[in-house]
Amino acid sequence: MDTNHQLAAIFQQMADVHTILEDDRFRINAYAKAARVIGELPTDLADIGAEVALLAKVEGIGKSTASKIAEFLQTGKIKAHEDVMQRIPHGLLDLLQVSGLGPKTVGLMWNQAGIESMEDLKEKLKTDELTALPRMGKKSLDKIRKSIAFMESTGGRVNIGKALPIALWFIDQLKTLKQVTQVQYAGSLRRGKETIGDLDLLVAAREDDSKTISDFFIQLPVVTEVLAQGQTKSSVRTEHGVQVDLRIVDPQHFGAALMYFTGSKEHNVAMRQRAIKMGMSLNEYALTKDDKPIAAKTEEDVFKALDLQWVAPEMREDHGELALAENNKLPKLVEVADVKAELHAHTTASDGIWSIEQYADFAIDLGFHTIAITDHSKGQAQANGLNEQRLIDHIEKIRAAAKKYQGRLTILAGSEVDILSDGSLDYADDLLAQLDIVVASPHAALTQEPKVATQRMLKAIENPYVTIMGHPTGRLINRREGLSPDMPKLIAAARERGIAMEINANHWRLDLRDSHARLALESGVKLAIDTDAHGPGDMDELKYGILTARRAGATAGDVVNCMSHDQLSNWLKSTRP
Repeated sequence: MDTNHQLAAIFQQMADVHTILEDDRFRINAYAKAARVIGELPTDLADIGAEVALLAKVEGIGKSTASKIAEFLQTGKIKAHEDVMQRIPHGLLDLLQVSGLGPKTVGLMWNQAGIESMEDLKEKLKTDELTALPRMGKKSLDKIRKSIAFMESTGGRVNIGKALPIALWFIDQLKTLKQVTQVQYAGSLRRGKETIGDLDLLVAAREDDSKTISDFFIQLPVVTEVLAQGQTKSSVRTEHGVQVDLRIVDPQHFGAALMYFTGSKEHNVAMRQRAIKMGMSLNEYALTKDDKPIAAKTEEDVFKALDLQWVAPEMREDHGELALAENNKLPKLVEVADVKAELHAHTTASDGIWSIEQYADFAIDLGFHTIAITDHSKGQAQANGLNEQRLIDHIEKIRAAAKKYQGRLTILAGSEVDILSDGSLDYADDLLAQLDIVVASPHAALTQEPKVATQRMLKAIENPYVTIMGHPTGRLINRREGLSPDMPKLIAAARERGIAMEINANHWRLDLRDSHARLALESGVKLAIDTDAHGPGDMDELKYGILTARRAGATAGDVVNCMSHDQLSNWLKSTRP
């Protein structure tokens, strides 16, 4: 875990513990904000060093927080954290992992029922004795029991590649009802986050039709458990192990509700504060003035009434988007339709399932002007990686295919070349020179220390034949942490070389992640958004890479895959010796 993640966890833990202890709300909010800011920083605070004045210059970090960060960088701990941790049984923190149990409830269980650990809670839940606690009825206990069982069987958040298809399936089912006038998914899924907690669905319908809609929803075939059913909200758990919440609102309030339930929480707070400054009030029902509705039907109406451009959901994270919207300076974010080239894909020559020709025909159907064939290098034996002679033969086949498709599609001869543990590449430079494009990626030794990983990746970037730095951390979301190199240094080196950094669109990778992609853009580095396709089904993964790029604020002009044919050709030539 890198320094930022360690610090973010510490500050969040302090916020939670102070909440359990019912301490000063101002302090709790300050720690929670510090955790969020630090967790999303693309730059490692360790690189800034333990100088309070410099740390305090980081946006969102105040002097008090900066002094605690400096203390951690110097000593590896924060005294305020150690002190507050002594005030509670450490087992209480495990309870915060249970869905529905926040710090306030955990504090209540500790103070009034003597619960100090998960085992204590499980023991208490064998009976209904906790119903004696405030706001803790039998239904609440049943929900806690099921949440613990669910957490133990599936754990954590759901990858966006699993969540989005489920959400779209529910939407398709709800659209079959004539009573439904609008339906949309909301929450972190609509904002394009890489992992999702619960799925939030929002339906616009008349109040008289609410029961019909909710009855239909809870009886859908994928539902394995009904968690709640009410007039305006119902919750179910599906056979996929995902909780899906349905909210039904009046069509006249749909826009305000969609905005509210899309979030983020921090963006919503900023919107409400703006409304207050303008003499209005904003909630999930409407933007009002003197208790009279001003805007509610569409999100666009609400933003316009607040003198703002409409902000794309992916940018609603309180990262300065309202200041841009106020000045009409929001970027036109990249879209799937902007992509006209795929620069990282595999064929049957290594571990793909389609031939060069099948890949080419599919790309033509998509309206692409260029594709690159980038089969694995020899180090990937398990992926049938190509040795030197096989690559030479493969290049000849690619060149032959390129002539066959000339005038319809440009086909580039390339390779996804392994970055070996010492930073050298899997092929010698004289062979790399025969390729049109080189995607250099790490696949092994993915537990290296950050400094070692940084030097490894820098050495690879310095190779004059590398065109794109592929999935630079090698992580697999919720499966493998991968490398933690110094991303600012890698990005600076990429800028110096004029090469691109990849957002690998595969939903398990999304590497670069959004914060790293944002830093790349701020540094003037182009992004490559590639599917790493091994067959036609993988090309649909492009949407996940686009969502990540949009969260970083990327436009089509920031992405090499969106260049015209001639622009891309000229850029590729500029990266070569």
